[in-house]
Amino acid sequence: MDLDPVLLARIQFAFTIVFHIVFPAFTIGLSAWIATLHGMTLWTKDPHHADLAAFWTKIFAVSFAMGVVSGIVLTYQFGTNWSGFATLAGNVVGPLIAYEVLTAFFLEASFLGILLFGRDRVPPALHFTAAVLVAVGTAISAFWILSANSWMQAPVGYEMRDGVAFPTDWMAIIFNPTFPLRLAHMLVAAYITTGFVVLAIGARYWIAGKHIREAETMVKMALGMLIVLTPLQILIGDQHGLDTLEHQPAKIAAIEAHWDGEHAAPLVLFAIPDQSGEKNDFEIAIPNIASLILTHDWNGLFPGLKSFAAEDRPPVLPVFFSFRVMVGIGFLMAAIALWGGLAWFRGKLFEAGWYMSALQYVWPLGFIAVIAGWITTEIGRQPWVVTGLLRTEDAISPVGALNILVSLVLFVLVYAVVFASGIFFINRLLVKGPMRRTAHDDEGVASRPISAATEAGREAIKGA
Repeated sequence: MDLDPVLLARIQFAFTIVFHIVFPAFTIGLSAWIATLHGMTLWTKDPHHADLAAFWTKIFAVSFAMGVVSGIVLTYQFGTNWSGFATLAGNVVGPLIAYEVLTAFFLEASFLGILLFGRDRVPPALHFTAAVLVAVGTAISAFWILSANSWMQAPVGYEMRDGVAFPTDWMAIIFNPTFPLRLAHMLVAAYITTGFVVLAIGARYWIAGKHIREAETMVKMALGMLIVLTPLQILIGDQHGLDTLEHQPAKIAAIEAHWDGEHAAPLVLFAIPDQSGEKNDFEIAIPNIASLILTHDWNGLFPGLKSFAAEDRPPVLPVFFSFRVMVGIGFLMAAIALWGGLAWFRGKLFEAGWYMSALQYVWPLGFIAVIAGWITTEIGRQPWVVTGLLRTEDAISPVGALNILVSLVLFVLVYAVVFASGIFFINRLLVKGPMRRTAHDDEGVASRPISAATEAGREAIKGA
């Protein structure tokens, strides 16, 4: 059997980037949550928030370390497997990645030490400042990585000389057309992802009757943020879709499994796209809705896949389904947040036993949505590595398929060990729970009375 080096290199990069993306998606939001807790400690003078921040900082450190290890591999692959890409786009993408290291990674790494070990060694205001700078560093990291990736989606601000892209306008490159909305979409996704992890852990502690005050703080703070951010993410996603339609219409056509450019295009809820036959099998669609969403016109027209040469079309099947997974989970998360907000408004948040029980299991939703979104983005750009400039088949290094296969197998084995070790340590921290260094509570009992209905709800859940 002949091995395809292009396919193997793509699988290797897909594996490493899917593994890596879950850690920035978590640490970006988690660092902001920790900084918020430190700010509340300064504001309220209540050490309860400092204890909770110390607990989550340990989890952040483990996640940050796994993100660093998995991220280094991605950069090396540009030289080992994708030398054609490095040659053509290195003058543009290389500096952007270097800026990420210089302005973000060093900032995070420098102040993470103060955040981890400085609680009793530096003034509270400086400890809070360190937390803020770590959070800013994670956001800056997202800024530069999304800028580089967005330039690959819609390249501007360059000129070609002998097959190499040279920068001509760095402001145009950094703030390229798809960047602002993609950055907003990713940052909000990271905050939502972390919010659902915190929400699930808080619900788990509350149901178990452990760390009650911390559990209530986690649930309320996470839910308060999610009530705002989940609907906002839907609005940002809508604008991002319009932006993608302008700059990458073939990607939108693949997302919608839209073959013929037609007015009043239907929204395809489900189908099995048949790329060779240029049609959808088993299609379930709602008339006019795709036109309404993408053009804001009931009878709007946007290009179909047949508007593009067959060799310029993305793989429709994975893009079509990954997008629906992302959107479906997005609406589910919004419903969970708004339902909790309604219960909270009615004063029955901790008396809704079935709701609190379900919250224990919502922690993976954000991660799945982020991975599905990246699959949509990256496969939807195919067959281009840099849209309109460099095809994937031309970006590959002259490396034998067997070499790529061996390194892929090794990556899988090593990453399995790293991931398992990280999850093991994080789980140990979660089982142990927040450690109180002050006497503001006693043995995990809430500092205020628990209503009979709340206690009954918890006991019913535990009994079930």
